[in-house]
Amino acid sequence: MSDPSFSYHSSFLLPSALACITLANSSIFYFYSRENVLRPMDAEQLREHAHKMVDFIADYYKTIETFPVLSQVQPGYLQDLLPDSAPNQPESLEAIFDDVCSKIIPGVTHWQSPNYFAYYPSNSSIAGFLGEMLSAGFNIVGFSWISSPAATELEVIVLDWLAKLLKLPEQFLSSGQGGGVIQGTASEAVLVALLAARDRVLRTIGKSSIGKLVVYASDQTHAALQKACQIAGIHTENYRLLKTDCSTNFALCPDVVSKAISDDISVGLIPFFLCATIGTTSSTAVDPLSALGKIAKENDMWLHVDAAYAGSACICPEYRHYIDGVEDADSFNMNAHKWFLTNFDCSTLWVKDQSALVQSLSTNPEYLKNKASQTNTVVDYKDWQIPLGRRFRSLKLWMVLRLYGSENLQSYIRNHIKLAEQFEELVVADRRFEVVVPRKFSLVCFRLLPPPNDQDNGYKLNCDLLEAVNSSGKLFMSHTVLSGKFILRFVVGAPLTEERHVKEAWNVLQDKAAALLEDEVGWVGGL
Repeated sequence: MSDPSFSYHSSFLLPSALACITLANSSIFYFYSRENVLRPMDAEQLREHAHKMVDFIADYYKTIETFPVLSQVQPGYLQDLLPDSAPNQPESLEAIFDDVCSKIIPGVTHWQSPNYFAYYPSNSSIAGFLGEMLSAGFNIVGFSWISSPAATELEVIVLDWLAKLLKLPEQFLSSGQGGGVIQGTASEAVLVALLAARDRVLRTIGKSSIGKLVVYASDQTHAALQKACQIAGIHTENYRLLKTDCSTNFALCPDVVSKAISDDISVGLIPFFLCATIGTTSSTAVDPLSALGKIAKENDMWLHVDAAYAGSACICPEYRHYIDGVEDADSFNMNAHKWFLTNFDCSTLWVKDQSALVQSLSTNPEYLKNKASQTNTVVDYKDWQIPLGRRFRSLKLWMVLRLYGSENLQSYIRNHIKLAEQFEELVVADRRFEVVVPRKFSLVCFRLLPPPNDQDNGYKLNCDLLEAVNSSGKLFMSHTVLSGKFILRFVVGAPLTEERHVKEAWNVLQDKAAALLEDEVGWVGGL
């Protein structure tokens, strides 16, 4: 590794059991004595090696700011650095740490860096990390209640806790016909909701009518819905991406939805699924849930709410109004692994009618039958998801909620929003830039204004600015395109980000912008 500031803990010495033999040719070989070879699972060996790993990771976090945020390697870099086959004999943990430092870390994009401002955050935390460790320690496969009762019952309880923090309607709680489940990602959540909605309507109209089913969403909806439609057998021509524009800040217009539904019904098609987003990926647009809920109810459609990013903010009373109208939804999804200090993966999904999932996704082979399941007295989460197996993911969410508490989680989110507001003020104060859409949460969408008579309205200019910023290694941002404009996205959400990181990022942006504008025939905008 090029940066000498990262070094693992001094206790990372060769194990005492490691011996060396000098052969006749003076070559040195290391080996573990038979009684001390690393066994698949030994409590004391686990203690020794896990302590070293925790020290290694802690040192990584202490020095994370020294690395280029965006990996600067070229495709295929690792192929030349690693052997072309696995080793026949054991290697030392020290040797592996050396390789992590010199070969793996250069190819890592550091999502937990305080200078990471791209996409949306993927939060790590001490609480989430500890929960992940405990889950790995138990290493259960919790497909049904009997496979580990605590895994199922803790998930039911913790999802109820989070639903109450979000003030979701009682229909989404486990005390009624609904309930929550942890999926891997929002992509899985929307897929299972779509499958449940599809099968619900096909049970009434017949399976042969699948070609008439129509799905509706805005053109800002995450592409996961498109993939879900492909998997679920929804015809490509029946996937309606309805156009949005700046007049609604890129939110879905209810009148546009109503007209599309009316047009489809008039030609014999069957509207059955409407997806609303709270905090779209491009610009954090918020679709109007109350109006869309009424449309869905009038047309007997399933309404799914994708609040993968912004749902976390809705635990704060001042942002809860963004999900007003959720009472008319059939399913609601939020990614705790985005902005809720819960290590990836942990995507929470609630449904009003759990039987809709079970009827669509349930299997009951003889080898999984058991008394508890057969008497319908328990939840078997295998019937609420695509795969059979599942990890004990509720542990990390449980630890996050307990070790931080709701008040600290609210403060954490509010601080990121405050930092994004400060960045927005810096952009507004510089006449060379413009904020493209109003900020709602912790994402600022902005661009560098092009010189007069620029042929592509600043598209290449902003693309070049993004490339210059990311190539510097000092921060990492991503982009989108809105109404034909190339837009820079600056999202605050990493656990270690402070005000100084935001200001330093802005300084880098200003410097790179100034250099680019000078190249554009010496134009310096509003300076």
